[in-house]
This record gives sequence, structure tokens and C-alpha cells, in this order.
Amino acid sequence: MSTVPTPQERAWLDQDDSHVADTIRRHGVCLQLVGMGACSVPGCPCTVESKRPFAYTIGLFGIAHPELVIVGLGMPAVSSVLNSTARLVLDGTRLTPGEELELPSWDRRIFIEEVPNPGDIAFGANRHYQRPAEASVPLLQLTYTDKRGRFPWESKYTGARSRQPRPGEWDAH
Repeated sequence: MSTVPTPQERAWLDQDDSHVADTIRRHGVCLQLVGMGACSVPGCPCTVESKRPFAYTIGLFGIAHPELVIVGLGMPAVSSVLNSTARLVLDGTRLTPGEELELPSWDRRIFIEEVPNPGDIAFGANRHYQRPAEASVPLLQLTYTDKRGRFPWESKYTGARSRQPRPGEWDAH
């Protein structure tokens, strides 16, 4: 299998690179959605939603902050949570692992966790910053409570633990 992009793939990659850079210039971050429906990559057979959709920011590494990732939510919640949290960072907040966060726009608490395998997840961010997987941009996972306020590691958590796995127990493959 060749790793050299076809002319069609090269054109798509150029357009995607331009879109990501333009979105970061206009909004501070671009959101990379994975497993939330049809893929836009030429020739990609993806047509259904994943059992474990996720999304992450691209742009925060450019201001010396880890990118943010969230797992198991669909639209529009993922967009609202990532954009609101990224706005905090863009306005000067530094998020650190072990910190708990509440957003005015969401009724759940968020726990900030370091992702030990960002090179297996943040392909778009690494492409934007031209970094190989072994020197990946860092990621912080936004782990959220269920509707009763419990995190996935707590007893009586009512969410699907498989939809919101622990950092290091999942990747984009």
C-alpha cells in the first residue's frame, strides 16, 4: 500500500490544511470531529457514526497549551463543551490535570486528565503543527459526569463506560 497521496487526496489535504489554518485564525481553534458521520476524505468508506465518537481542538498548542479532547458525546454538546473550554484557555486560563471544571453552558462537571498516548489520537493537530506521532502535541481529556453527577470511575455511574474510556485505554484506530 502506497503512502504517497493521489492527486485527488493531495488536493483535499491542501484544502483541509487551508480550512484548519483559516478557522484557527478566525476563532482561535478548529474542532476535529471523528466518528460523527460521513467522512470527507476522498475514497474513505466511513458512513456511519462510531460507537465511540470523539473530538479535539487544533490551535491551543500554538499558544503553548495542550489540545483538548472529549469522548462519547455527539453534536451539538461536543461543539459547545470544546468551544467553551477552549475559550477559557484562549482568554488566559491554564487547565491542569486533576482540575475540576464547571461551564456555565453545561450542567455536568468536567475533570481534566492528561492523555498518555496523544500521538495515537491527535492526527489532525499533529499534521497542522507538522509533528510526528512520537513528538505529538499534548492532549488533555475532558472527562464528564453522568446526569447524576458521577464520574466514570465512581460507583453507580450510569453512563456507558465504553463510550467514555479512561485516558490511555483508547485511540483513534
